[in-house]
Amino acid sequence: MSAVGREAADEGRGWRPATEEALYGPRGFYRRAEGPAGHFRTSVHASALFARAVARLLGLVDESLGRPAELAFVDMGAGRGELVTGVLGALPAEVASRVRPYAVERAARPPGLDHRIEWLAEPPAGVTGLLFANEWLDNVPVDVAEADSDGVVRLVRVRADGSEFLGAPVTGADARWLARWWPLTAPGGPAAPTGPTPAALPDPSGPAAPSDPGDSGDSGDSGGPGALGRSTVPGGPGDLDGPGTAHETDVLGASGGPGDPEHAGGAGHGGGAGGPGGVGRVGRVGHGREIGAGGRDGGGGLGGGHPSEGLRAEIGLPRDVAWAAAVACLDRGLAVAVDYAHSAGARPPFGTLTGFRDGRETAPVPDGSCDITAHVALDACALPGARLLSQREALRALGVHGGRPPLRLASTDPAAYVRALAGAGEAAELTAPGGLGGFGWLLQPVGIADPLAHDLAHDSDPSLPNAPDARRNGPAGP
Repeated sequence: MSAVGREAADEGRGWRPATEEALYGPRGFYRRAEGPAGHFRTSVHASALFARAVARLLGLVDESLGRPAELAFVDMGAGRGELVTGVLGALPAEVASRVRPYAVERAARPPGLDHRIEWLAEPPAGVTGLLFANEWLDNVPVDVAEADSDGVVRLVRVRADGSEFLGAPVTGADARWLARWWPLTAPGGPAAPTGPTPAALPDPSGPAAPSDPGDSGDSGDSGGPGALGRSTVPGGPGDLDGPGTAHETDVLGASGGPGDPEHAGGAGHGGGAGGPGGVGRVGRVGHGREIGAGGRDGGGGLGGGHPSEGLRAEIGLPRDVAWAAAVACLDRGLAVAVDYAHSAGARPPFGTLTGFRDGRETAPVPDGSCDITAHVALDACALPGARLLSQREALRALGVHGGRPPLRLASTDPAAYVRALAGAGEAAELTAPGGLGGFGWLLQPVGIADPLAHDLAHDSDPSLPNAPDARRNGPAGP
């Protein structure tokens, strides 16, 4: 078959099912022998201080629970078990003797893992303790939406080689999620309702349902069978496949023609300084666009009040559902999601979907050769009673500081000074505001008070900062 014939035969599919297969299918990226650490590193790989801080958090949860006879530690998206192993090694003996550790991962159990760790494909039900999801939600696959030249928001379809084209209009639950959490309207247009600030919501008696999930199967790519793929929630609320509903009336779009996206430059993803601007056409890996605008993360300066051609968003509803299902596995305790994230009012105008391979950012191609990831709308995931803060705030509250050791230690105990200096450097990396420290932490207490509330009372910021993608720091290890 000719190249033209093959392209015509590949009608593509939504990014969500394409990512699901590329990451978790039989030949998926996360099934590969080298594991994620062969391609990028997370805070877990950056320093043992991270696992020690999580162990301290588990200790605080243990105290809040009244020191139960069995204390669960659930590591969601466990990779090869690095975090749960580090936490076990950092716990005091008395706490470790009561801990029941779980690693939740869809890949096979790695050889040589501590026999105490239960390796599961889905989270355990009815446990009491701490569930910790470090860079898990960013790999829960999502569909991508883009505004066309008429201001209609459509699902983006992707072929096997990574090339994209626009499909059917976004409808149903996905349309409602975008309207509430990520409207593709330019600044200056009608404000979309985003709900109350998560930190100000009342404490729940138990986990609640995600915000306005709608009908889980009504956002297919066409009027035929839906193309959402299966839910990526291990043991979650079930299969999200369902018939499409092209006949629905809540299609995202707006009257009037699109604004002019080609004028005026500005600051943003690599742009120079400038005044209010439009959109350029070069830049971001995989999408060939670069925002020009003032404001945090290129969030301003597009002009107009309706969807402008080329604006993109990742539809985060599957992540809301995944997080609610993960929280629901706790009878009592604390659930924590850590990820690079963004908040309402500062969503990236062209989304964040990208790929990583061998420590480098690359175009996202759904063929299993690279990680496919996108930043998380943690504010949309948050259930009542949640707290949003930065990793810098959270780790500092857990005793991780990047202060230089006193110079007098160099003369009295040179070896200790070198060790302390190395630790300070690692702590500084974990808490750097422009790096790992800018990651978002979503704390979700279940049946207990927030164990970090007292420590964070003075400096917690309910607005989540936009965090850089620290995976570009390169793979872990040599």
